[in-house]
Amino acid sequence: MGAERTVVAALRVAEVLAMAGTMSFQALIPTFIEEWQLSHSEVGWISGITYGAYVAGVPILVSLTDRLDARRIVIAFSLLAAISSIGFAWFAQGFWSALAFRALGGLALGGTYMPGLKALTDRVEGPYKTRYQSFYTASFSVGSSVSLFMTGALAELYGWATAFAVAGIAPLLAVVVLLRWVPPAAPARRDEQHEALLDFRPVLRQRESMSYVLGYAAHCWELFAFRTWLVAFMTFTAAAHASAVAESTITTVASLILLLGLPASVLGNEIATRLGRRRVLIDFMLTSTVLAALIGFAAALPFWVMTALLAVYGVTVMLDSASLTVGALGAAAPERRGSTLAVHTTLGTTMAFLAPLASGFALDLTGGGATVSSWVACFLVLAAGIAFGPLALWGLGGRRAPHERRDVARASEHAAGRRDA
Repeated sequence: MGAERTVVAALRVAEVLAMAGTMSFQALIPTFIEEWQLSHSEVGWISGITYGAYVAGVPILVSLTDRLDARRIVIAFSLLAAISSIGFAWFAQGFWSALAFRALGGLALGGTYMPGLKALTDRVEGPYKTRYQSFYTASFSVGSSVSLFMTGALAELYGWATAFAVAGIAPLLAVVVLLRWVPPAAPARRDEQHEALLDFRPVLRQRESMSYVLGYAAHCWELFAFRTWLVAFMTFTAAAHASAVAESTITTVASLILLLGLPASVLGNEIATRLGRRRVLIDFMLTSTVLAALIGFAAALPFWVMTALLAVYGVTVMLDSASLTVGALGAAAPERRGSTLAVHTTLGTTMAFLAPLASGFALDLTGGGATVSSWVACFLVLAAGIAFGPLALWGLGGRRAPHERRDVARASEHAAGRRDA
């Protein structure tokens, strides 16, 4: 148990370090709009290209984890994450150069995040496996929050180039953590390698697993558009009400809102495990749909009232995150977990790529983000995407699946064990 916990902790720390540059551009969108004269659509492209590149690489990278030790892939692409951020710091001068280095960052994310989850899944067994998986996926919020906060603080003191350069050092530390505390895994058995590398047909035919995969795609549409525009939305509200709020304060508060995703994601998975994953996820996503449709109107409210409402919405955005991934893995055949994760993250990240573009176009078409109605339109785009999630879960899921019954039974056993103790 102690060795497993060390591995889980090391993989979570490595994930956060490798993500140090993930939110760097989003943290400084107002700065880049002013300095490089970017439109909101161009901002959407630079933010979205991260996930476009992720989509391009992740089907191969995550599928390879059924054949290769995922740790090797995470190490290699942590190095690429360092190159992406340091390259941005030294060479980015406008739209096209920023687009190129953010694309490298997206490819790096594709080789670190889900392969890291597969590295954990390959090294952990027993009743706490789903909990450890939810801890890992929830750490994505920590990585995003740290990236946002660190970039905002460093940029105010030393400029944006220094902030990006420092973000490039952290993935190098992730490599050290992986080499020191995550042991190599045994290679896959030959009888587990009989399917073609990119043959996803067995995964696509698995209705139960695909219901979670499509739910995750809807979640990613909402989540990554929300993260793209969070700082810009808060900046607009502060300016609209003539609030004396510094840029660093906005990025700090935004990072705390993102950090709420960690307990929200873990709590959401615990509730889903005890009460029935599919039913609880549908409730979470319907709640998030309603809030997304309403949150744009908060731009008309005073800054700190709007911030409190954003914090509530940020929690609902993340309640379903870990549980959707755990559900997809739980429904997958053991020999297809890597390919299931590949489909899962490919569809999810396709939505993460498209959502900033769609919401950016909505902003440009309705006033360029300079009016409350623009932000209402932006968040209605988010609501339209997340509304698809409950439909997928209900339409493909049917009655409670066998692995959900095992979840509930396992939760009952744990509760009984605590009462006996």
